[in-house]
Amino acid sequence: MKYVIIILALISFRGLAQNGTPNESMAPTLENIKWIAGNWKGEAFGGQTEENWSEPSGGSMMACFKLINEGKVSFYEIEIIREIENSLVLQLKHFDNDLRGWETKNETVDFPLKKITATQVIFEGMSFERVSDNEMNVYVDIKNETGDIEIVKFNYKK
Repeated sequence: MKYVIIILALISFRGLAQNGTPNESMAPTLENIKWIAGNWKGEAFGGQTEENWSEPSGGSMMACFKLINEGKVSFYEIEIIREIENSLVLQLKHFDNDLRGWETKNETVDFPLKKITATQVIFEGMSFERVSDNEMNVYVDIKNETGDIEIVKFNYKK
């Protein structure tokens, strides 16, 4: 009986170590953030938002985003999360509704990785929070007209 209890405790500990606790840091790999993949819809900036993330492949995940206000696209984004130097970086470019880029040709908006846990992916200036298999929150630091940083929350559902 004593050995059975020890074996069960070891199995439970091994499972916990592999899955991680909600606040425990995890390795910076795409495999650990693949829960982001999917078609997500929500509301922000007074309109409807849609974000489509691919499964990890080729060392990256990619996404497209659009904001629709009053039945018309306000802007798009192309986003990637890629593995670089044993870490991850999120990069994006913005486009008007006619695909004219906001950033210059070779410029991207970059968000270096700070931390990954079982329920969060925290980049500098943007974070993803897993609420459930079908719901996530994305928080983005946006500079307002006065130069102050405002955190905008996007609540998405699959």
